[in-house]
Amino acid sequence: MKNQNNPEDTVPKSPNAGHFLNPYAPIEKHKHQLPHWQQGSVYYFVTWRLADSLPKEKLARWKEERDLWLGFHPEPWDTRTETEFHERFSQAIDDWLDAGEGSCVLRNPLLANCVADALLHFNNQRYVMDTFVVMPNHVHALFRLLPPHRLESVIKSWKGFSAREINRRLKKQGAVWQENYWDRMIRNENHWAKSREYILQNPVKARLSEREFILFAS
Repeated sequence: MKNQNNPEDTVPKSPNAGHFLNPYAPIEKHKHQLPHWQQGSVYYFVTWRLADSLPKEKLARWKEERDLWLGFHPEPWDTRTETEFHERFSQAIDDWLDAGEGSCVLRNPLLANCVADALLHFNNQRYVMDTFVVMPNHVHALFRLLPPHRLESVIKSWKGFSAREINRRLKKQGAVWQENYWDRMIRNENHWAKSREYILQNPVKARLSEREFILFAS
């Protein structure tokens, strides 16, 4: 695994324009607790977190505000509405996570490596991994799928494998990850570059030492 802990040393490689969201092509839309969109082999920015990373009271208020907003913004969304959703709600979650709440067991390099190993296990077989960071209580990943693999199946595999390994090492049972995840399809090269930079700078923003995160950049 390429472990790149200095964001300034990473040199991005511009992806093929065909791997960005096509607003004129069909988009699969499904919803569990959050809205999820999928469109073939495009780039995705995905975030998921540890089960104890955010207080239930804070999440309840966030969900109430989000559900109210969704009531006034029924799907399908245009790009501006989708952007507003992520700026108001996904960004709020990211800011809370960076504050380092919860057990933050992924500060332990052995446990963080369980996640990194899962993310790279099927790289170039089920997906092409661009960039990811394993933070103390959450994970960000930028990647594109390889057909016929589906977003929810790939993420389920990552979370399931890493959860089993983390519980085994901690000699515990129970939920490791929060059930849902946040995902966003990448619209264009500028969006890709900003998402990549966000991942690279996340440890800096959270003021982590080199041993408190794992950063991968292809």
